[in-house]
Amino acid sequence: FKVCVCGGAGGIGQPLSLLMGMDPNVGELCIFDLNVAMVPPAGVAADLGHLERKNAVKGYVMEVGKNPIDYLEECLTGCHLVLVPAGVPRKPGMTRDDLFKTNAGIAKGIVEACAKFCPEAVLGMIVNPVNSVVPAMAELYKKKGLDPMKIVGITTLDVVRANKFVGEIAGKNPNYINIPVVGGHAGTTILPLFSQDKIGKTIEAEKIPDLDKHVQNAGTDVVEAKGGKGSATLSMAYAGARFGKSVLAGLSGRKRVECAYCKSEITDLPYFAQKVVFGEGGIVKVLPLGELNEHETKRLEEAKAQLKGEIESGLKYAESESLA
Repeated sequence: FKVCVCGGAGGIGQPLSLLMGMDPNVGELCIFDLNVAMVPPAGVAADLGHLERKNAVKGYVMEVGKNPIDYLEECLTGCHLVLVPAGVPRKPGMTRDDLFKTNAGIAKGIVEACAKFCPEAVLGMIVNPVNSVVPAMAELYKKKGLDPMKIVGITTLDVVRANKFVGEIAGKNPNYINIPVVGGHAGTTILPLFSQDKIGKTIEAEKIPDLDKHVQNAGTDVVEAKGGKGSATLSMAYAGARFGKSVLAGLSGRKRVECAYCKSEITDLPYFAQKVVFGEGGIVKVLPLGELNEHETKRLEEAKAQLKGEIESGLKYAESESLA
């Protein structure tokens, strides 16, 4: 399969490209980034070109301010999966709204190029705020007559963290823990369903609210631990690659279940994160939430209330924009 990482020379992009380059399902790996990236994409590609894997790696660069649709034809043509760890990180004093305006513009440039050169590809979005960016881009895809289900928000890191933290408390291997995390991908919209896992449900009820918060705030914990010099890049790359591997397994005919944020009808909100089945062509099924306990039911309402406004920002953006 051909995979492209847009933003592939950045803090998440480099380790994500490394991990995708290790996947035997990847035959061709493209690294795309801007000329202001930490290192030139061609350099990342040359470096990854020395791994003991049967894939070809190629770098593509674009000047800041130019339009991806004019530069990415060769890079994106024939792509099956496009991973997008792009956009600016949230800086101190920046509102989510400021962040959304900037990053939606960046995402739109890439999505527009994908719509033209690889409309059948699955787009895994790691552009914050995911809760607003994914609805905005999916609606633009729909407007263009394309499948909005190809635009998928990567929320896998929330699942990875929930599994790890439960493992720590229970003294168990997180590889055998599978906590579904539903809702969205920021703050209170992140809802781990601990009761749906055989190990998760053994944790005492009084520990759950703190554990819930721990999963929600884990990103901030990393930012603080890095002393303002970065955010979660390595764990995000790990989670992004887990998502990417599942998509490629699905495309090759081996179905995989992951949680992801996408267009959804399982609640009264038009976008939601829940378990989905990846198969041939991407998402083949969106799975219901399943049984929730009392704490989770209460939290679901809280998550939905917050998520509703964030989705609306995305839908509003899509109304006033369209893809070339």
